[in-house]
Order: sequence, then structure tokens, then C-alpha cells
Amino acid sequence: MTRTQLPLQRRDDDLGRALATALPERVRDGVLAHRPVSVVFDLVGLGRWVVRTRFGTVSVDTRIPARPTATITADPAAVVPLLAGQYSLVEAFLTGGLRVRGSMAAVLALGGILSPAADLPVRARVREAAVFGVRTAYLDAGAPGGSSVVLLHGLGATSASMLPVLADLVAEHRVLAPDLPGFGSSAAPNWDYDPVQLQRWLRAFLDTVAAPASAVIGHSLGGRVALELALREPETVRALVLLCPALAAGRRRPLTALARRIPADLARLPLAVPQRLLRDGTRGAYRTLFADPDRVARHWFDAAADEWEITLRDPAHRRALWSATLGLYLDEPFGDRGVWSRLPQLAVPTLCVWGADDPLVPARFADHLTVTAPQVRSVILPDCGHLPQFEWPEATGALIDDFLTRTACYPRTAATG
Repeated sequence: MTRTQLPLQRRDDDLGRALATALPERVRDGVLAHRPVSVVFDLVGLGRWVVRTRFGTVSVDTRIPARPTATITADPAAVVPLLAGQYSLVEAFLTGGLRVRGSMAAVLALGGILSPAADLPVRARVREAAVFGVRTAYLDAGAPGGSSVVLLHGLGATSASMLPVLADLVAEHRVLAPDLPGFGSSAAPNWDYDPVQLQRWLRAFLDTVAAPASAVIGHSLGGRVALELALREPETVRALVLLCPALAAGRRRPLTALARRIPADLARLPLAVPQRLLRDGTRGAYRTLFADPDRVARHWFDAAADEWEITLRDPAHRRALWSATLGLYLDEPFGDRGVWSRLPQLAVPTLCVWGADDPLVPARFADHLTVTAPQVRSVILPDCGHLPQFEWPEATGALIDDFLTRTACYPRTAATG
């Protein structure tokens, strides 16, 4: 049952009450129904409140915990319309109206239950399901009756890294953005996290969420996994968009023999790195992924660094990260199982978007792809690094929208590109 909304004012007592009334008294499904979290709202100049969930009960008070699950910092002027249901937490984050430290997953889960009576197209609800034997967390947003689009994040990231794409698509599509096994809020089974294994999980995910024949958009590792599904089971993928896909490198991989001998379980060993050094190093590493890091708002770097730190602090997720890294490095480029050798067989309409200044996935792969699979459309974005959805969100969104309009929204036989 939802509490009655109170009039919103700028006084601290009214904002505290407004926060309480914008939330349901109980959460009966989703991750907050069974997972305790504490999210601090730090409203600049007015005060701080903490939202707690425990056994499905939601409460608001001013007893700030020493280590909250997450902290949201915002100007009250941005929070008032958020609590009034005028726009979603996802929109507030994307536009810089609020900043997040700590668990972005907890904040997104909270955003899914804020002002539940409001009709918000960009509201993303955090759900969980057992997929291929793995507890899998995913965002579910957009038009329930629309064509399904699945978003797959990259190595070391979470579904939050696909929020700019999600926000662009929710008006006309049902958008599903999972945390891959071993990443984010999903469980980390004792797997070999290679593209083939993750593809098996992805196939099961489509069945679990009732999204057969979806358009699939994958970034980096997610692009490689999406491509594997399209190559093996093309009937399950209506259209494919690959953002800087982590395709196998060429023949020269001098450390292959060594990499095959490094057990992924070594990553379970304690991580003896001071927290501040880990956070600063992560933020610095993220900045190198952009052609111009100053083009991206600082709160994005902070949120990404915190998510990375959360991953590295957990032995099982740390192992999954290392295993997935090895899986990409050891991915066969040629031969019967080689991805480049199989690309001419790709029958799914496909768009590849590359960053001209990507330090991880060379833009010259676009030329190789044109020769190997001329049926694939490639676009190179100038002055762009490894994350086009952050660095050039408008251009990336326009390319995706146009491509899906011409392909994924129509039956396969009517596809034009």
C-alpha cells in the first residue's frame, strides 16, 4: 500500500516527510523485498535522511549509518520533482541532478519503487530471476507490449553502464538490462567465463524473461557475447548492435601459453590494496578509456569507480572478472571455433559502432569486418574512446534508434539493413 502524497515544500521537515510518503510501506517483490539496504539522501543545505529496507519493510529516519549501502547527494530543487513523480531517478542521474556513491544497484532498486503511482517511462525496476542456475539481477523498463531490446554491459561493468541507451529506447520498447553472471548484483558461479558459456546463459535469459527474438545491444564483452548468440542461434536475435565489441585479436598473442596456465581461482586471494588507492586508481583507469574524459561528468566516474571497487572486494566476483578477462584474451580468432572465421555466416542484421580513439578495441577492426562480413554496417565515431554511450550519447542513440527502426521493429523477412 502506498502512503498518501504530501505537498512538497523546500523546508527540511517537509522534504523528510515527502521522502517517506514517496515510498511504499512494503515491497513485496524485487530485490528490496528480501535484501536489507540503507540509502542516504544528502540534500545539500537541508539535511540527511536514510531510507532502509529490511524484510520488505521500508522506513525513513535520520539515524545515518556509518557505512550505508549508498549515498545520494542532490540539490533539493532536483529532489522535489523526483519525489513528486515528475521524472525518474534514472533521468535525474543521467542529467546530473543527483550524484551516487556506493552501490548504484541499490540506488536503482530504490528508484524503481519511488512514487509508484507515477507513470514514468524511464523508470527501471530491478528484478531477479534464476537463469541457467544463476541468480540474475536485471533492469526491466519501458513499454511492456513493445518489442524487446536486451542490453549487455562490458567487462567489469554492470547494467548501470547501459543507462544512456536504456533511456533512449524505453518510449517504444521493453528494455531489459541484466548484470551478467559474475558482475554487479548477479551471482558469480564457479565458471569459465568465456563467450560461449556466457552465450548459453544469455539464451536462457531470453527464455526466462519471455523475450524471444529480441534486439540485442552489447558493449565490449557484452558485444562479444551477443555476437556469439547471433552466430549460434540467429533465430533468437532479431537485430544486433555492437558497441566497441571485444572481438578476438589476431594471430600474435605472445602470452597465450602463460594465460592458459593461470588458474582463475588465484583471483580469490585477498586483495591487499588500500581502499583510497584502489578507488583513485580505478577512477584514473576509467578516464583513459575516453578520448576526452573531461567531456564526461565526474559523477559518472565516481559511480563507475565505486561499482568496480565493490566487484574487486568480493572474491567470487573478482574471480569472475579475471576469468572473463582470460576468456577474451584466449578467444580464438580463426579456425572452426574462431569468431573471425565464422563472421561471414552472420545472418542477423548488425550494426557495429567503433570509437576512433578506443584504447582497447582498435577502430581498424572496422576495416577487417567490412572485408570479412560485408553485410555488417560499421560506423566509426571520431574523437571517441571505448564507451560511446557515455562520450557521445546523442550520436550513439541516434544510430541505434535509426537501425532498430529499420530492422528490429519489423519481422526478419522485412528487414532492410
